[in-house]
Amino acid sequence: MELSQRGPKKQTSFEQLAETGPRFKCPDYNGNCQLASLFAQGMEMKKIETALHQLRIAVKDCKLVDSSDDFLLKRLRVQDFDVARANKMLRQTLEWRRVNGVDRLLDTYTIGEVIKKYFSLGRVGVDKYGCPRLLLSTRNKEFSDYCVYTEEKYVEAAREERERTGRPISMHTVIFDFEHLSMKQLTCKPVAFELMVLTKLQFAHYPLNMRRAFIINAPKLCFQILFAMVKPFVNETVLANMRVFGNDKTEWTSALLEEIDADQLPAFYGGTMTDPDGDPKCPSKFNMGGEVPQSYYLCNNAPIAKKYMETLHVFAGVGGRKKLKYKIETVPSVMRWEFMSEGGDIEFRVYNSNLKDGEDLIPPNRVDSHLVMEEGEVTCHQPGKYVFEFSNAFSYLITKKVNYHITVHPSTVVGK
Repeated sequence: MELSQRGPKKQTSFEQLAETGPRFKCPDYNGNCQLASLFAQGMEMKKIETALHQLRIAVKDCKLVDSSDDFLLKRLRVQDFDVARANKMLRQTLEWRRVNGVDRLLDTYTIGEVIKKYFSLGRVGVDKYGCPRLLLSTRNKEFSDYCVYTEEKYVEAAREERERTGRPISMHTVIFDFEHLSMKQLTCKPVAFELMVLTKLQFAHYPLNMRRAFIINAPKLCFQILFAMVKPFVNETVLANMRVFGNDKTEWTSALLEEIDADQLPAFYGGTMTDPDGDPKCPSKFNMGGEVPQSYYLCNNAPIAKKYMETLHVFAGVGGRKKLKYKIETVPSVMRWEFMSEGGDIEFRVYNSNLKDGEDLIPPNRVDSHLVMEEGEVTCHQPGKYVFEFSNAFSYLITKKVNYHITVHPSTVVGK
C-alpha cells in the first residue's frame, strides 16, 4: 500500500508488508465527509446525493444520534455507497447502542483506578484541519466500556470544536506509539482477543471517525503480525488514512508536524507544547501509562460462588453449549444475571428464539468469569422465548463449571 506523503517518498514497514497487495493514494481529508470533499476526490456528485437521499428515506423511522450528512456519509463510504448495506450497518449500530446503553455512557461510566493510572491515552489539542485528537488487571467488559467511552468523548470533542469554530468537523487524528511493544505482549491471549474485538467495534460503530492514524515506533515483525490480525476487519478507505513509521524520530516528527501545529503537539513528540512546569510529556493532558503492578491482577481475588447460585457444566468442543430458556409475555421485562466459571473463561449470549435467526440482545461474548463475577442486565422489549446460552465450544479439552443466578421479571422458566 502506498501512503500519501509530502516530500521525498520513503518506504515503511507497513508498505513492505502490503507491497504485493493493492496500492492506494491517501487523500488528505479536511476533518469531514462533506459532499464537496467527496466530490473533490473524484466521486460523482449525483451518485453521492442520490445515495444520501435514499439512505435518509430508509432510516426515517430511526432515532438517530446524529442526523448530519457527515454521519450518514461515513456509513455510505465504508459500504461503497451501497444503500442497503449502509442501512443495515446503521441499524445494527443503533441496536448495539441500545443494548449497551451507549447513549448514557458519558453520564454513567466511572473510569476504574487501574485504567486511570496505567492506560496510556489523552487528548492534547487539534490538528491543522481542526480535528481533536492492561488486560490482566481489568475485566474485558470494563476495558471495552472504557474504549467505547473514549470514542464517545472524541465524538463529543469534535462536536464542541464544530460549534466553537463553525467548521464541519466530525473526525479526529490519533497517534499510536508502539515503542516497547514486544512479541510477548502481542501474542498474549487477552491482548490478541481484545485487539480484534475493539477493531471490529471501531469500524462497525465508529466508521471513519479517524481522519488520520499515525503509527510510530512500529517494530517491523510485531507490526506485521498486528496488521495481519486486524486487516480482515478494516475497510480499505480506513487503511488509506494510516501513516506508519519505524523508530526514525526525524521521519515521523516531520510527518506529524505536516498535519499538526507545533503548539498542539507535546514536545516529547516533536512539538512545542509543555505542561506549566515544563514537562515535555504533558502528563496533565496525556497519560503515558506504565507497567501495572501485580497487586492489581484479578487472579489475586478469584470470585466465590454464592449460596443461592445454581450450577451446570459445559463440556468442551463443538457441542459445548447449555441453554437456559425463559418465556416472556409481559414487556418490557428485565433479565439480570450474575455468574462465575471454574476452569477458565466462558462465552455467553442472550437472544430471542422467536425472531428470525434469533435476535442477539447480547452477542456472543467471551468473559473472564473465572477471574471476576460477571454481572449485567438487558431489557426485553418483545414477547417470546428468550435464551441465555453458555458456550465452551472454543475450548478443546477443558470442561467449565458455571455457577449462575439469572432472573427475569416477570417471566416463567420453561426449561433448561
